Amino acid sequence: MTAHYQVHGAVAVITLDNPPVNGMGLATRTAAVAGIERALADDAVRAIVITGAGKAFSGGADIREFNSPKALAEPTLHTLIATAESATKPVVAAIHTICMGGGLELSLGCHYRVALPGAKIALPEVKLGLLPGAGGTQRLPRVLGLEPALQMIVTGEPVLSEQLAQTPLFDRVFEPGADLIASAIAFADSIADVRPLPKVRARAVTHPQADAVLQHARAQALARAPGYPAPLECIATVGAAVSMPFEQGMKFERERFMHLIQGTESKALRHAFFAERVAGKVPDVPADTALRPLTSAAVVGAGMMGVGIAINFLNAGMPVALLETSQHALDKGLASLRTLYDNAVAKGRLTPEQLAQRVALVRGTLDYADLAQADIVVEAVFEDLAVKQAVFRALDAVARPGAILATNTSTLDVDAIAAVTGRPQDVLGLHFFSPAHVMKLLEIVRGRETAVDVIATALALSKKLRKTGVVARVCDGFIGNRMIEQYSRQAGFLLEEGALPAQVDAAAERFGFAMGPFRMADLAGNDIGQAIRQRRAVEKPELAYSRTADLLCAMGRLGQKTGAGWYDYRPGQRTPHPNAEVDAMIVAHSAQLGLERREIADREIVERLVYALVNEGARILEEGIALRASDIDMVYLTGYGFPAYRGGPMFYADTVGLPAVLAAMQRFAAGRHGDAWTPAPLLARLAAEGGRFNG
Repeated sequence: MTAHYQVHGAVAVITLDNPPVNGMGLATRTAAVAGIERALADDAVRAIVITGAGKAFSGGADIREFNSPKALAEPTLHTLIATAESATKPVVAAIHTICMGGGLELSLGCHYRVALPGAKIALPEVKLGLLPGAGGTQRLPRVLGLEPALQMIVTGEPVLSEQLAQTPLFDRVFEPGADLIASAIAFADSIADVRPLPKVRARAVTHPQADAVLQHARAQALARAPGYPAPLECIATVGAAVSMPFEQGMKFERERFMHLIQGTESKALRHAFFAERVAGKVPDVPADTALRPLTSAAVVGAGMMGVGIAINFLNAGMPVALLETSQHALDKGLASLRTLYDNAVAKGRLTPEQLAQRVALVRGTLDYADLAQADIVVEAVFEDLAVKQAVFRALDAVARPGAILATNTSTLDVDAIAAVTGRPQDVLGLHFFSPAHVMKLLEIVRGRETAVDVIATALALSKKLRKTGVVARVCDGFIGNRMIEQYSRQAGFLLEEGALPAQVDAAAERFGFAMGPFRMADLAGNDIGQAIRQRRAVEKPELAYSRTADLLCAMGRLGQKTGAGWYDYRPGQRTPHPNAEVDAMIVAHSAQLGLERREIADREIVERLVYALVNEGARILEEGIALRASDIDMVYLTGYGFPAYRGGPMFYADTVGLPAVLAAMQRFAAGRHGDAWTPAPLLARLAAEGGRFNG
């Protein structure tokens, strides 16, 4: 967590060394400043090179120091950059692999920048609800120009160094395979005596239509990211680089940075950043647990879910055997897989060569014996316990010893599925979310007897598949679907009391959900929810639901797949259109119940939906189904469209304040179906203590 100093001839080389990405922690900043000062004091040194050890120049701020005094302790990143910029000997940034955030800002403070091709260059602060706070918004436009800099800062997306080779950002981009340090030293020697030393701050930002560019960027940001203040603040601070002298622009940048870092949006996005990293840590699963080999996979069931799961493995380069019970179903599944890949090629997300490579890795079969050598088998058949148990009996008979057997069940008892095998230690749930090849969440359901190395292997697999793996224990619905049931119950009750689907969905979507509960139900299929309610009627007859959803299914309106659900859908489109017959059915049902319909404010709609999630989440925490509140937040951020800038349901409740959440629940408890609002003991206790779910 420091920086190393060496002298090569007349060039001092300072190497940032703070794994894994050379974050600009206090010790690293201190050692780098000391290295520059040491080089300036040595008459034998004519130039200075700053580079990074390992696999990065620098990834920026050290995330381990976020929200700690070290982040603002001297020397700050501003001080380090000022030390490099004001040096009386040339300072060269030698960039490789990763140069992001504060790392890029440091390089912009250097007099020269050289790089290897393939380095990812970015200012990604906007993704944490921030803006570059160490001169990035003022210096990058001065070397790239207004529009390219604006694009990088507002999106936070990386650009490869070779794509920037012809811009003033880089003085030299070396040939592939070049020795970066030797090449940087040679470059430093060649410019050691050049004066005056070039400074990015001395450049001007000019653009003949700057105001129009900034205005267009604002309009795009408002359309693309409503509810997110950081993109607009980024645009404003980049605008300051055009309209203000450098020092004034720096002051403005700092003011806006401090404003954002104290805001709830940035706190929520930073919470999500850390939550994703801690989700893969399970206390009784050591980091050095030996993993089971995963080189080939099999999927049972070639419906849309099975096909999506298969695509995940194919995209990771793993051969997949796809099993179905009939040739017709298998052919249909393989055709769907090919169509999804053809669409990806048409949209430029995949090359024809990549398509051919991936399709070549899949083989269809009707015979369980063809799954015998797979390292992992994922079952994706109809959501019925008896059906899934039959599949696992068949798998138990043919799968090789040590193969991982996974069920994609979304609600059923994983232990009951494992119990029909002679190897329950090899069985777990891998709950992919639809569409499985797109959605980022993977619920890893740990059975009573699931082996530790199976959990460790599943967590590693989630990363290989580019998913966020969250471990859950066994219960009906696990984390996500157990909570969403309470959300859906409240949505149904709201219809009976006076709301209509379009109003409920609009309120939820204004809050920030990707889609409201009724649009979500139409996408999933209303018959899926009906099957769950029918099972609940047997298992939990005391649990009340609105009958509106069952009446909808009786009308044959099963959702997008039938072109009609809570809404109408035109062929080939997903745009929902309210249906007068559905609205009339809802109003008539209220009358049959003897309920006088009332105006329901959007605030009540949102609070009832979200606090239903929060209360059930608290129960899940108490029962040990989830390891931590942040895991629940990750489930909802990556699998259910909860707005990222609100941090997940549990973090949002922390933001509102648990006493306020509890008070709202007590108001709702006085209304219809008030028994749904019995507070979880954990929620009641934390509210009384002034506590939080997340630390």
